[in-house]
Amino acid sequence: MIKDIVLYLLWFSIVVFAAKFFGSYLYRVFEKEGTWLDPVLCPIEKIIYRFSGISPQQDMSWKRYAGSLVVFQIVGLLVVFFIELWQAGLPLNPAKETAIPWDLALNTAVSFITNTNWQAYGGESTMSYFTQMAALGVQNFLSAATGMAVAIVLMRGIAWHSKHTVGNYWVDMVRGTLWILLPISCVFALLFVQQGVLQNFSPYVTAATLDGGTQTIAMGPVASQEAIKLLGTNGGGFFNANSAHPFENPTALTNLWQVFLIFLLPVSLLFMFGRMVKDARQGYTIMAAMSVLFFIFLGGIYFNESSGNPYLAALGISGPTALEGQEVRFGLGGSSLFSAVTTAASCGAVNSMLDSYMPLSGMIAMLQIMLGEVVFGGVGAGFYGMLVFVVLTVFIVGLMVGRTPEYLGKKIEPYEMKMVVIAVLLPALAILFGSGLATCTATGVDALHNQGPHGLSEILYAYSSAAGNNGSAFAGLNANTLFYNLTLAAAMLVGRFGVIIPVLALAGSLVEKKSAPDSSGTFQTHGAIFAALLCCIVLLVGALTFFPALALGPIAEHFVLQLQTILY
Repeated sequence: MIKDIVLYLLWFSIVVFAAKFFGSYLYRVFEKEGTWLDPVLCPIEKIIYRFSGISPQQDMSWKRYAGSLVVFQIVGLLVVFFIELWQAGLPLNPAKETAIPWDLALNTAVSFITNTNWQAYGGESTMSYFTQMAALGVQNFLSAATGMAVAIVLMRGIAWHSKHTVGNYWVDMVRGTLWILLPISCVFALLFVQQGVLQNFSPYVTAATLDGGTQTIAMGPVASQEAIKLLGTNGGGFFNANSAHPFENPTALTNLWQVFLIFLLPVSLLFMFGRMVKDARQGYTIMAAMSVLFFIFLGGIYFNESSGNPYLAALGISGPTALEGQEVRFGLGGSSLFSAVTTAASCGAVNSMLDSYMPLSGMIAMLQIMLGEVVFGGVGAGFYGMLVFVVLTVFIVGLMVGRTPEYLGKKIEPYEMKMVVIAVLLPALAILFGSGLATCTATGVDALHNQGPHGLSEILYAYSSAAGNNGSAFAGLNANTLFYNLTLAAAMLVGRFGVIIPVLALAGSLVEKKSAPDSSGTFQTHGAIFAALLCCIVLLVGALTFFPALALGPIAEHFVLQLQTILY
């Protein structure tokens, strides 16, 4: 246990140290203050603007910004959808993969443009190299850049005042991709290759096994997709086993790099926010609240998994041999950390089988997604998701002290609160409505491999993962059916754009307001008190919304397991 605690603290310290540097870099990129990459990238940027007809000096209102974002996502969805339908006739298909059924193709296209990367298929047995790169890999960059752009807009809405524009969507996308996502991904792709991650266009290899049989070993351009899958908190694995596959995550070092990449940009944005509003304490306070929640959840997963399965304990099996569904090469510490990180962020990458976790461990992973993945969260999405809760906290505090709530000099009025409520409630509605519909229909229940509370947990997790744009799964659910492909796609769209559009509207309203100076009655939004209030509001909203469903699923399974063990 001591060794794992030291590992966690060292890993988090490295993340924060690197994020402080990258936060300053992000600020310079989006504020156009000049970086060491400008001599190389500025000419490329100008060429992109010239050929696409973009006017980089022209800022947009929030409505035009949102319209550009939505149109771009629709185009991306159609491109991915048709590449999947036509992949049999496209190049770089050594395994002769056939066309994807339309419902699975639609589900996958929605999944990758929403940064969900939910996969109701096995990558190595379904997708060609061309589809993996030109469709899924490209969207890994674009969906991450979109989330980052929305976060930047919300920062501008708070930091700027008396304006009617929030920036230029196309400029934010280009700079986020060229200056941030591509360089870091290239560096880590090379590091992954050095550690043994595949990167080739070779045909699949047929190998002879020791028992005289044969085994097909998948090849492919894995490292290049692996880097952006983690940096962009996308999570879609090149292989079905995702980051548990030795060709995606071969060593303890690559495992550490992967959880580092998942948190790098979400934490960096907090440092950038401090610089944007000219008060570093604001970013530190939000980071403190996120850190407290994260280590509570990580500790819960670690404790429940280290306790082991009582059934196996009754048979005299304990310790590492009892860690069902977890990689021996990563152990309890590496598996628990990865599971906590990937569900805190909107990243569906996994290095162990969540379906095999103890009930309360699975519940904690699920709850992190249900809360909106605001505990650091995905690239951009975690920041603007937590800022929604910050505004909600400020509003509640304002009611308690009897004055108009303010955040950094901006008054929070009815319009802003309407946008906050929509952003909080729509994903929750998608989770609960989708889960309820699945449990009430024969097609939904027939896809279960487990009955009882665990079966309900599988359904709850699927819709939580979709609406939370996470993409991980309990894996005991056959989600590749017409019913699940369509309903989960709908949940992904609601979970992504049902938050993005209200957040952009919130930013558009805030940017028009004047910034009033602090007075003696201003409630300070930095420091331990506000961080504690923020944590309480996040947990309270989650508890009130999802506790009944969790009580019927993982909590009930926990008590059933304990009771059956006693009777056994």
